[in-house]
Amino acid sequence: MINKVVSGAEEAIHDIPDGATIMLGGFGLCGIPENCINALVAKNTKNLTCISNNAGVDDFGIGLMLKQRQVKKMISSYVGENAEFERQLLSGELEVDLIPQGTLATRCLAAGYGMPAIFTPAGVGTEVAEGKEIRNFDGKDYLLEYAFDADFAIVKAWKGDTAGNLIFRSTSRNFNPVMAMAGKITIAEVEELVEVGALDPDYIHTPGIYVHRVFQGKDYEKRIEQRTVRKVH
Repeated sequence: MINKVVSGAEEAIHDIPDGATIMLGGFGLCGIPENCINALVAKNTKNLTCISNNAGVDDFGIGLMLKQRQVKKMISSYVGENAEFERQLLSGELEVDLIPQGTLATRCLAAGYGMPAIFTPAGVGTEVAEGKEIRNFDGKDYLLEYAFDADFAIVKAWKGDTAGNLIFRSTSRNFNPVMAMAGKITIAEVEELVEVGALDPDYIHTPGIYVHRVFQGKDYEKRIEQRTVRKVH
């Protein structure tokens, strides 16, 4: 059994070069690889293309990388919570490819399955379709969308073992599993790292065959993106 454990985030991301294309798991601020993002900020890796459902917030997640001008291009679905992202987009400092959320997930999935492309009805007749091939199947138009080509996929799991088997919890089980399948090198940070055999095979979401490096994370903040409260009368 191959032991895929590394000492921490710094070792896990040490060979991510300037100009790399990386996938970053999570949904909003849930299930994002906080430790690896902080290590990339400290390393100051530049000119990155980041594939992520969202762009973090100004002082957390990918927002920290945007603040340091580390991101050349964002490929995302939802970016509404980040003022610095908006500023860089409007000023022309940041390339942005906005993608329907389902298309984003399915292009990740296609990469994991080894499929070069997919056809989807999402975006037909909108700006999303500009410059893309359209085919008609059974009287309905579909867009040709290519699978992503990511050098690294960085995900965060609830539990993992030393062979890289991963279990995700609740909402973090969204983009993390499909991205874990899709990177040429997949890095997983986990809240709890256990020995092989400690995880029930029936509950494993990502088999270790997809994971190349795993480490025990620390100091997770688990922020709430939007806190909504009501007055109690």
